[in-house]
Amino acid sequence: MSDISVSQDFTTLCKNLRMSDYIVKDVQTCYHAITKRINKDFWFTDSETSHSFYVGSYGRGTAIYTSDIDIVVELPWSEYTKYDNYTGNGQSALLQSVKSSLQKTYSSSSISGDGQVVVIDFSNGIKFEIVPSFKLNDGTYTYPDTHNGGSWKYMNPKEEMNYFNGRNSLSNNNLKRLCRMARAWNSNMTVLMSGILIDTIAYRFMQNYEYADKSYSYYDWLSRDFFKYLYENADKEYWVKFGDNKHITKKYSFKSESKKAYELALAAIDAYDKGYSYTWHNKWREIYGTKFPI
Repeated sequence: MSDISVSQDFTTLCKNLRMSDYIVKDVQTCYHAITKRINKDFWFTDSETSHSFYVGSYGRGTAIYTSDIDIVVELPWSEYTKYDNYTGNGQSALLQSVKSSLQKTYSSSSISGDGQVVVIDFSNGIKFEIVPSFKLNDGTYTYPDTHNGGSWKYMNPKEEMNYFNGRNSLSNNNLKRLCRMARAWNSNMTVLMSGILIDTIAYRFMQNYEYADKSYSYYDWLSRDFFKYLYENADKEYWVKFGDNKHITKKYSFKSESKKAYELALAAIDAYDKGYSYTWHNKWREIYGTKFPI
């Protein structure tokens, strides 16, 4: 009988992948300051919470200790009218306006406008990407894209999160944990998958996975089967995102890395069956890095 505890080891891994309490506190402090600055300059209030919300991996609850923080800030419709009527790239001018606003609060931080977001790199290593947006009557949002002369894009982030949270609930909270573990693999093996691609593929995988609602004691099988799914679907041209059904594509192939992870998972499970604790732990650490316990 093996003295290895699948449940204990994967519980520890999942705990280790979460942001520390002090980083979460720093994130909240920055979020409130950013929101307050935007509200002060565009809405003429001092609210630290109105007209903004988390999106991206942090908003979905799939961020790990290395993740950037994405937030949407809603601006008054009059600002849309103003910049939409520009003869040049009004979208670029809008990003510069938001950048100038934030520089009043963060004069010593690195702030840049980049395509669709304003980026703030804080000295403590936290990076915020801020999406200025305008709320439409149907609850969706439009936001600026400065590329190719400027245009307006559309998104429905709250609907996306509703879909994602619903699937997470149906999977006994395993979807979000799987996304965080996949990020650890992505970082450890330098796979270069985007966060939204990871979350989209994990969402689709969990829709039909027979052990989707099981406990931590199934996480070795969950890992094995997810990496097998990644490998078998690595040649797909795109994945359909939850919520808005947009097509999510890959920038780089992850076929060889997912195959390697699948083979390592098989070897780890074989080591478990034989009671080889050292091999078990080291195979998973080859996949997930040093956040997996020794």
